[in-house]
Amino acid sequence: MRKVLLTVISVLTLLPCLQAQDLITKRTGEKVEAKVLEINSSEIKYKRFSHPEGPTYVVPKSEVLLITYEDKTSEVFELEEHTATVSSENVPSPVEVYKPTASVGGLNMYVKGQADGRRFYDGHKAAGTTTLIVSLLSPVVGLIPAGITSAVPPKEHNWDAPNNQLLQNPDYKSGYLKSARRKKVGKVFTNWGIGLGANLILALIIIK
Repeated sequence: MRKVLLTVISVLTLLPCLQAQDLITKRTGEKVEAKVLEINSSEIKYKRFSHPEGPTYVVPKSEVLLITYEDKTSEVFELEEHTATVSSENVPSPVEVYKPTASVGGLNMYVKGQADGRRFYDGHKAAGTTTLIVSLLSPVVGLIPAGITSAVPPKEHNWDAPNNQLLQNPDYKSGYLKSARRKKVGKVFTNWGIGLGANLILALIIIK
């Protein structure tokens, strides 16, 4: 019994670390398993997943095509367009210019919504706290609020979107809410796991 409890505690301890993995895909096709720390206007900072205590790496955003985060949401990075000034004497004949279709634009808005939901949604605290308190008292009973709160979509007043006008776009809204709900469910069951782990440790102490 004691060995079983130790095994379960070890798995619960390692589980967050195993899940906390982002995947950076560069424009060259190179893939880097990492933990993204910061994204600003010109560069991305990260640590290698295989060496989390190692140095912080910095890569220009222009070299990155896609980041797939630990919660399976993705963020696409587009190259900035640079317009060049040319002489009117050397202006080439008009050519057909490619314009993104509605489906491409919708996909970009959906991906942006997912990324913003992962960053900005913070309405999971009440559900997570309730689950944690009940689970500390009884992990079995704690499954009840965990199941109920995770089944309820994030309420509108808790969306915390950085720009409410973007929520008028159905593709952005769909991506944002999907990512927000994943974040809420993840937090709820993480707190349930904490309550379960605490009870297992207490049981182990009592057995001793």
